[in-house]
Amino acid sequence: MSEFSTTVAAIATAPGVGAISLIRVSGVDAVKICADAVLCRGGLENADERYANLCKVVSSDGVVIDEVLATVFRNPRSFTGEDVVELACHGGVLVTRRVLERLLGCGARSADPGEFSRRAFENGKLDLTQAEGIMDLISAQTDLAMRAAHEQMQGKLGDQSEVLRENLIGVVAHVEAFIDFPDEDIDPDTGAAMLMRIDEVLSGIDAMLSTAEQGRILREGVRTVICGEPNVGKSSLLNVLLGYERAIVSDIEGTTRDTVEEVVNIEGIPLRLIDTAGVRVSEDKIEQQGIIRSEQQIELADLIIEVVDGSRAGKRLLGDAQIAGRTHVLVINKQDLGVDSHWVGVDGVPFSCGDGAGADVLGKVIADKLLLSESAWGGHAVAINARHKECLRRGKESLESARVGIESSIGAEFAALDLRDALEAIGEVAGRVDTEEIFDAIFGAFCIGK
Repeated sequence: MSEFSTTVAAIATAPGVGAISLIRVSGVDAVKICADAVLCRGGLENADERYANLCKVVSSDGVVIDEVLATVFRNPRSFTGEDVVELACHGGVLVTRRVLERLLGCGARSADPGEFSRRAFENGKLDLTQAEGIMDLISAQTDLAMRAAHEQMQGKLGDQSEVLRENLIGVVAHVEAFIDFPDEDIDPDTGAAMLMRIDEVLSGIDAMLSTAEQGRILREGVRTVICGEPNVGKSSLLNVLLGYERAIVSDIEGTTRDTVEEVVNIEGIPLRLIDTAGVRVSEDKIEQQGIIRSEQQIELADLIIEVVDGSRAGKRLLGDAQIAGRTHVLVINKQDLGVDSHWVGVDGVPFSCGDGAGADVLGKVIADKLLLSESAWGGHAVAINARHKECLRRGKESLESARVGIESSIGAEFAALDLRDALEAIGEVAGRVDTEEIFDAIFGAFCIGK
């Protein structure tokens, strides 16, 4: 018997005490199973679809467990594409568990993590990218991440990959027809048109791949290191960005001995801020360890915020060679104490930790540097994740190999194999191929009840 021929039930709300808990039941016998446990006027089997019905959940011996609102969703007009019943019961831990136990006793099976979304995928209610968008929405930490997740849930990423896949199907058919009918020559114009179509698909892949870094940032946050010489205001900057006193601030050099890490939302971007010890020559062994850790953090950073004291002449901690190819922002701090002529004309963000002046400008500069400002984000409906990136990378590699085979005019069979590989790799983005391991890995990361 197929695992999806059974009826499953699970608590769909977070554990703990609340006003309401939601229990979801899905499967061919969802209504029947719930009707055995739920008493309502006219019977649940005859309840109007998508209307909340006041009911009582009773035990096998007729004792009332809870009073609930039951809503019936008939297939295929439900999230999973199956018959679904949702029971909104009181939000106590014990009462919710007792209602679920009653449903399981009536024949339902406990749902596996992500099984409701998996069933929705299997029943064609959403593609794989939309299912991943649900998980992205649940875990979104910023408005920008939430917006990207909503766009993905609407199917925009799946649509983009499907357009590439459909364009490639025509090329595959053309090449395989050439192999099957060798006497039918492909004229140069047709061959050129075919190469053009491959190039169009490659351009589409490149456009999607260009969003990979944005996607990683939205989902994981930006590893941001605040660095500089001692007493330039690194810890003060951390406190200003966080909006509260997280790090100890002192006029004494070397106060910060270890790294301090916190997460903050700046311009819709999750930054994992890491305050580091000031880097200088020191005889203090403990401070030396802090300096070593600072240098290690700088090497691992996605974004380096280098702080200098703008009220006096000085030098930057990092040279051009150290920041080459890295995302780097220079903060010229202590503007409230006056700006030394040494820093006039230097490309940096004027800042004052004393009154927070410059925080808005710093946020916009960071967004621009990371290509996550509104203008830079532009028409990118969604950003791909690591799995999408790997699929597209393999697809691109196979397409480039196929292109070489087609141009050589002697490798049509090999080109056809490469095109098939590319078609399969691109199809994996939205789940257009039968890859059970991929599905298990994705849906296994969902919470129970989703």
